[in-house]
This record gives sequence, C-alpha cells and structure tokens, in this order.
Amino acid sequence: MKIVSWNTNGLRATVKQGYFDGLFKDLKGDIVCLQETKSEKEQLPLEIQNVKGYEAFFESSQARKGYSGVAVYSNVKPEKVEYGIGVDELDQEGRTIISYYKNFVLMNCYFPNGGGAPERLDYKLRFYDAFLEKIKKIEKTMPVILCGDVNVAHNEIDIARPKENENHVGFLPEERAWMDEVIGAGFVDVFRHLNPSKKDAYTYWDMKSRARDRNVGWRIDYFIVSPKLLKYIKKIEHHTEYYGSDHCPISMTIEI
Repeated sequence: MKIVSWNTNGLRATVKQGYFDGLFKDLKGDIVCLQETKSEKEQLPLEIQNVKGYEAFFESSQARKGYSGVAVYSNVKPEKVEYGIGVDELDQEGRTIISYYKNFVLMNCYFPNGGGAPERLDYKLRFYDAFLEKIKKIEKTMPVILCGDVNVAHNEIDIARPKENENHVGFLPEERAWMDEVIGAGFVDVFRHLNPSKKDAYTYWDMKSRARDRNVGWRIDYFIVSPKLLKYIKKIEHHTEYYGSDHCPISMTIEI
C-alpha cells in the first residue's frame, strides 16, 4: 500500500494546473491525503469529487471560506471516518480527517501555520497539545499513521538556514519542543528514522524568492508512525520533481 501526502496550496488550482491526476497515475497512491485544499466539496468538479475506484472524504473550514481544508482519497474503504480532533474550538478550520482501517488508523492533518498575529501562534500550540493527546489516545487501541503538513522543522538538519530562522514561526523553540514531545511519546518520524543524517531534504520552499530553484527549503511535511508499524514500512520518498504547490508530495510504502 502506498500512501501519498501533499499540501496542494489550493486543490482547485492543482486541478486547473493539471497536477491532480498524477497523484494516482504517476505516484500511484492507494491512499492520497491532501492538505490546504482551500475548497468545499461542492466547489470541486464532479470528477474530482468522485475519482474512479476511490472513496473520497472532505473536510473544509467553517470559520473562513477558501481556507485550510483536507481531503482523503482511498481505494480501500475505511471502516470508520472521523472529522476533527474532538475539540470544538480547534475543529472549525477543517484540518483533520481520521480514517480507521483494519490494521491502523490514518490521521491526515494540516496543522496551523502560527504566523501573523500572536494569538495564531497560541492557537497553533493549543492545537499541537490537543492533537498529541488525541493521537496518544487512539494509539492505546490501534497503531497510528500521521501524515500531513505539520508546519514545523524539527531540527537544524531539517531546514536550509537554521540560524537565520531561529526566531521564525515554524522553527521556534516551543514548536520544536512539541516535536520532541511527539518523539518522546514513542512516535517515529519515518523519514528521519530511515535517513538519520541526510541533509538538503526538504518538502517546502518559499515561492516568492524562488527558493526551490536553489533548494533553500524546510522539511515540514511528515509521516509519523507508531513504532510497531516500522517493520512494515518499505520506503519513504520526497517527490521533489513534482510541482504545482510550494510543497512537494511525500509518500510512504507499507506492507500490512
């Protein structure tokens, strides 16, 4: 099974630019998890709402239209699907879809950016804490796969210019400390587990400065899993050749 995760930076734009079909035909995702879709299901063409051979699930922002949003396409029907993390205040922006499969629970999440007004960073940190409690609760009964745009580079190796960004949202000590908590709770950052010393491996680049051309990026998109799933994981990839967003898709192949 191949799980693909991608922050599309607007699903309708992704479709118009011709990058949508490749997630299934080129990357061959059995489960495709999208973040920052910026759309409601009804705003999408019918062929995007209903991809042949896949069950599709959408969650959109209620607080602000055309903002945030996530989607999951799966050629294996989940046993159950939940929307949000169960905290009403934190579930208004359409950030999480939780799909329950026979052998694992898949959590597709677009975490808050935290930039702008100070209260947005506070919101992000509260979201982080609530999400960690949710994932720990689920793992008590089922192993978990978290994928998505976590909006933080964990360590200096995960960002091209750590010193210049040490006071920048997305690399703040308190954000990175939350990632320490996640790892401390036993969850595994799959890419870093398999590539402990690999440098210059990023998933996000600023578009305005054409940072992707110079590979001045951040690794802020992750697969994070329960340790008991590690033995089933065969491969993780960053599809840096794939354009259409300021993020590249990432994928994980798992035999379970």
